[in-house]
Amino acid sequence: MFKHQNLKTYKMSLLENLKWRYATKKMTGAPVEEEKVQQILEATRYSASSFGLQPYHILVVKNKELKEKLSPASYNQPQIIGCSHLLVFCIWDGITQEKIDAFTNDIAKKRNQPAEAVSEFNKMISGAVLSRTKEDQNIWSAKQAYIALGTALAAAAELRIDSTPMEGFDSAQFDEILGLKEKGLKSVVILPLGHRDSESDYLVNLPKVRRDLTELVEEI
Repeated sequence: MFKHQNLKTYKMSLLENLKWRYATKKMTGAPVEEEKVQQILEATRYSASSFGLQPYHILVVKNKELKEKLSPASYNQPQIIGCSHLLVFCIWDGITQEKIDAFTNDIAKKRNQPAEAVSEFNKMISGAVLSRTKEDQNIWSAKQAYIALGTALAAAAELRIDSTPMEGFDSAQFDEILGLKEKGLKSVVILPLGHRDSESDYLVNLPKVRRDLTELVEEI
């Protein structure tokens, strides 16, 4: 547990690192240390998720040739080629009872509980999720993936790794290139990780612009 002084330092560090980050437009192509990528992924693994279900999957694309294939499907935006690692956030294409059962069985196993102990939780998740249409399930799953994306962005900023959340890509082409349909997955958002090109990225020295807190937040 953080002591009060350390907690204050941590909060300031997070805030300063969030101020430092921006949606990097050009990256140098220099590699990000694997240890730091694993830290980002581990932080993302602990991201908040409704029920804890995490109805998504993250692909980590490092292969240069594969990134080159994906580049036209992301409108040749330079971050795809210039990044070190490309995280592709994919949702389950529909949620099944089997997936819910696997999740609650894992809870019972890791908490050393009998299956009966999680049976009511299983029923609650099934009732809430399986009652939706597949389209609504996918919308819900995408929201969960975006929560994880936010955690990945913050984790990367803490490590001073540049990143760019991107919706500007053809998800159908990504799914085909990456063979996602066969895996029961659909791509929803991507996150290149790398190092900013301080010489040619026009945004690098511009102030970050956000709405004032008084405009953004209202106490009632």
